[in-house]
Amino acid sequence: MAEGYKSIAEFINSAYSIEAVYHTSAFDSKVLKLSQKINLCEISVNDLEKISSLKTPQDVVAQIRIPEWPVLRHNDLKGRFSLVLDGIQDPGNMGTIIRIADWFGIVNLICSEDTVDIYNPKVVQASMGSLARVKVHYTELSEFLSQVKPPVYGALLDGDNIYETDFGNEGLLLMGNEGNGIRPEVQKLITKAVTIPRIGKAESLNVAIATALFCSESARKSFK
Repeated sequence: MAEGYKSIAEFINSAYSIEAVYHTSAFDSKVLKLSQKINLCEISVNDLEKISSLKTPQDVVAQIRIPEWPVLRHNDLKGRFSLVLDGIQDPGNMGTIIRIADWFGIVNLICSEDTVDIYNPKVVQASMGSLARVKVHYTELSEFLSQVKPPVYGALLDGDNIYETDFGNEGLLLMGNEGNGIRPEVQKLITKAVTIPRIGKAESLNVAIATALFCSESARKSFK
């Protein structure tokens, strides 16, 4: 389920298939430029509140078919950066990471099997429509990373300074769980440990913020 004009418009203009759009009489469905194939249903405010996951529902909700992405091939990782997420649990963080990936043109997110479901309504809402352009794959990370060729840059506290790291032209940016970081069996597969140097007194950095910095530094070479 996607809620709100902004998110739904992004999905309509993507490869996703829209099953139905539910809206109240207050919403002008014409602004979505809907295809004739989309089932359009006007419902009461009371019914919208029942199906919405928001405390303050918006006037439009869409039911979207979950796609079956092709199996991720190793060639899909060449010549680009991809994000790898080990046990991200917070839906808000996950949705924000998806937006960050979309901003920096990262197409593939590879997630451990215990990472939060990207179709969790809170994740969809936090992604603000960027989920429509990012492919997310769930897999057993240790097995996957042991077979890849591009370098794996892992976010660790005792890594090399991110501002002095040459990320090259391709690689996997590995981010860990909000509380526990990257699990030991996955750490063993890191090619280069990288850290964001701490200047102040904060104990930790939010994983979505850290992801943004990793994506920014890896993309820096593209703008030179």
